[in-house]
Parts: sequence; C-alpha cells; structure tokens
Amino acid sequence: MSIAKWCVLFACLLPMLTALLPKAYSLRLASKDGRYDNNHPRAWASQLTGWQQRAMAAHSNGFEALPLFVAAVLFAHLAHAEQARIDQLALLFVGLRLVYIALYLMNWGTLRTLVWAGGLATSIALLLL
Repeated sequence: MSIAKWCVLFACLLPMLTALLPKAYSLRLASKDGRYDNNHPRAWASQLTGWQQRAMAAHSNGFEALPLFVAAVLFAHLAHAEQARIDQLALLFVGLRLVYIALYLMNWGTLRTLVWAGGLATSIALLLL
C-alpha cells in the first residue's frame, strides 16, 4: 500500500481521534455532570466550552476537509501521476491537518486559517497532478 493510501486512512481516522480528546478528558471529572454521555452525545457536545468545544469543531472540520482530499488522492492515482509526488502531497496534507488541530485547540484563529488554506491548496495540487 502506498504512503498516500496510508495518509487517506489516517485522515479518515483523524476526526474521530480529535473527538476522542474531550471525551476522554471528561471521564476524569469527579462529578457525572459534564462527563461524556454516550446515550446523548450531541447534547453533551453542545454544552462544551473552551478547548473541548474547539476540539469538537476541529472534529467537524476534519470531516468537511476529508472528501476533497480523498477524491484528490484517488484522481491522482487514476491519472497515473508520479507516486512520489502524490505521497509527498498526501503527507503534507496530513501534517497540515495535525498542525491545524493543534492551532484550533490553542485558539490561534488567524494562523489556523492559514494552515487550513494550505491544506485546501494541497488537495487542489493533488487534483491538478
């Protein structure tokens, strides 16, 4: 399996891992109030604040960015683009998503937006191969 295909798999799992952060953190709470509620996950998420709320927003954005990236990798493969170039761009996309999540958690909006734009440009570059 190519590096780009591994990147697609990781990019698909990354939003779920991002959502796991506030869920796992909530289990540390002494009171049941605020703990993750698997019976009502949307209601639980709607009450989050701070970095936990931003983690859930990054989770949603991960799913929003995913279709273009997956399609771009598939189309690059179908176009028989150079595999090394596909792999490089796929790794760049995943790296930018990791930085994006970190910036989201730290509440650095402007820099986060620039990194998001880099991820979008990376997916477009893959499409153009």
